[in-house]
Amino acid sequence: MPNSSSSLVIGVGNTYRHDDGVGIWVARRLRKQLSHEAFVLEASGEGGALLEAWRGAESVVLVDAIRSGAVPGTIRRFDATLERIDSIRWCSSHTFGVGEAIEMARALHELPPRLTLYGIEGDNFDLGAGLSPSVIRSAIEVTRIVHNETLSSVSFLHR
Repeated sequence: MPNSSSSLVIGVGNTYRHDDGVGIWVARRLRKQLSHEAFVLEASGEGGALLEAWRGAESVVLVDAIRSGAVPGTIRRFDATLERIDSIRWCSSHTFGVGEAIEMARALHELPPRLTLYGIEGDNFDLGAGLSPSVIRSAIEVTRIVHNETLSSVSFLHR
């Protein structure tokens, strides 16, 4: 698990609810690309598990589906250390999910020093597998961005 000089990527979602699986999709690709640079985890989005997963990590990137009413595939980036994110509807079936975990960690002064979130606007959250075309395009882009940011972060952490 992460230590105080580590970088962590968490893909959140449910692969059996179409676009809700986008965070997992990204994590699976990044696990191969960043095998030596970062821990890459898949998570359901349950808040308590997220709090435990990022405990001790210096830099965390979390990728999840959102429902904000934007065009499907829209990518939103949040720096949770600088802004509240509880106004965003993260796609979670958990009462205590991504947004609640972050805001609880903030209240307890337990946020990682760097916590970046990427929300990808989903289109279809019905039962079933596979991502919508617009979500796949955005997932590819977020994978590239997170890969580059993680490499930069790892370089910074090891100076």
